[in-house]
Amino acid sequence: MAQANQAAAEETAPADVVGREEQIAPAPRISVQAFCETVETAAAIQAAGEDRRMAKAHLRIQMGGLAAAVEAYQSSPTPNVIVLESECRGDDILSGLDQLSQVCDAGTRVLVIGRTNDIALYRELVRRGVSDYLIAPVGTLQVVRSVCSLFSAPDAKPVGRIIAVVGAKGGVGASTVAHNIAFSIAHDISLDSVVTDLDLAFGTAGLDFNQDPPQGIAEAVFSPDRVDNAFVDRLLSKCTDHLSLLAAPATLDRVYDFGADAFEAIFDSLRATVPCVVLDVPHQWAGWTKQTLISADDLLIVAAPDLANLRNAKNIYDFLKTSRPNDHRPLYCLNQVGVPKRPEIKAADFAKALEEDPVAIIPFEPQVFGAAANNGQMIAEISASHRTAEMFRELAQLLTGRSEPKKPRGVLSPLIEKLLG
Repeated sequence: MAQANQAAAEETAPADVVGREEQIAPAPRISVQAFCETVETAAAIQAAGEDRRMAKAHLRIQMGGLAAAVEAYQSSPTPNVIVLESECRGDDILSGLDQLSQVCDAGTRVLVIGRTNDIALYRELVRRGVSDYLIAPVGTLQVVRSVCSLFSAPDAKPVGRIIAVVGAKGGVGASTVAHNIAFSIAHDISLDSVVTDLDLAFGTAGLDFNQDPPQGIAEAVFSPDRVDNAFVDRLLSKCTDHLSLLAAPATLDRVYDFGADAFEAIFDSLRATVPCVVLDVPHQWAGWTKQTLISADDLLIVAAPDLANLRNAKNIYDFLKTSRPNDHRPLYCLNQVGVPKRPEIKAADFAKALEEDPVAIIPFEPQVFGAAANNGQMIAEISASHRTAEMFRELAQLLTGRSEPKKPRGVLSPLIEKLLG
C-alpha cells in the first residue's frame, strides 16, 4: 500500500518539511471540509489549511468523524473535498462510508484518515471511490500533499517551479543575479524558463537581455480579465532557445499600485506552461511583494556585506521561515564582496545572525559585470569559464532542486575561506 507506507515513513521523519527536490502543485479554489475525531488530526489539518499551497482552498473543520459527516450532509450539499478521520476498524469504516455515499454529491473527493495499516482495506476503499487513505497520526505536509494531488492528473504536465529573487536592500545587484541564474537554467540545464521583471517602473531585464519588446507584464496585470495561457504567451519575448522574458515597461506614465493578488493569475498561467519561472522581485514591501515571496517555490535573498543588508536579510529570512513552516529554508547569497577600501561585514557574521551559511559569495568585479550590463549580455556570454559564471551555474542547479547546498570549492576556496573567517 504505497500511500500507507509513505505515511508510515513520514511519521518517523524528523521534520514535516518539503524537500528542495519535491514540488507540490498548489490546490485550486476548492472547498474542503474535515470531520475529525482527535484534536491532533484537527490541528494538522488546520495547519495544512494555512500552508501557502492551500491558500485558495476554503477549509472548515469540525469534530465527530464519519457520523458527523453523514448527519451534516443530510440537508446540505457536499464540498469539493471531504476529509474523514475514523478510529474504527475496517468493516465499521466501510459501513460509515456506505451511509455517506447516500448523501454525497457526485464529484466530491473523499480522503480517509484511519488507524489500520491494511492493504485489503486500502484496496476496498479505493474500489468504493475513496481518493486517498492516510494512516494516523498525520503530518501537515501529508495533508497538503494529499489534497493538492487530487487536482493534479497523473498524466498532466508538471507544474512549473517559481523561483523568487529579491534584494535585501536596493542596489545590491539582485536583478543581475536573477537574470544570470535564469540564463544558466535555460542555457546549462536546458530547461524552458521565463524571467519575469516585476519592477514595472525601473526594471532592467529588458536592458540586460538586450530586448525592447512592445508588450510585457504591464498588459497582463492591467487587464486581469484577459489573462490566460495564450494571452500571456503572446507577451513573452524570446531571448534564447530556452529562455523568454516577460518584461517590465520601465516607464513612469502611470502609477504601479497593486493589490496583494494582482499577479496571481499571471503566475498561475506561467506555472501551467513553463517548467521554470524566475521572478525578479523589486526591493519594496507591499502586499503583492509579500504574497509573491510567500507563494514562491524557492527563494533567494541577495545581500551586500554591510550592516543594513545584514539587518534586512535577517528580517526577510526570519519572516519567510515563519510564513512558510512546511517549506525548506530560504537561501541567501552575498554579492559585491571585496570592494576596495570599503569596510564590510564578514560572511561569518551573516551566517551567525541567520543561522545558515550563504550559498554563494560573489566577488566585486566591476569590469566583467559592467561589460556584461553595457553589452546586454550575461556573465557566461562574456566568459563562459569565468569563476562567477560557474557560481551562477551552481545556483541554477541548487534552485531547481538538482543539487544540495554545499560550500563552494575550487578557485574561490581561498577567497571564501578568508571571507568566512
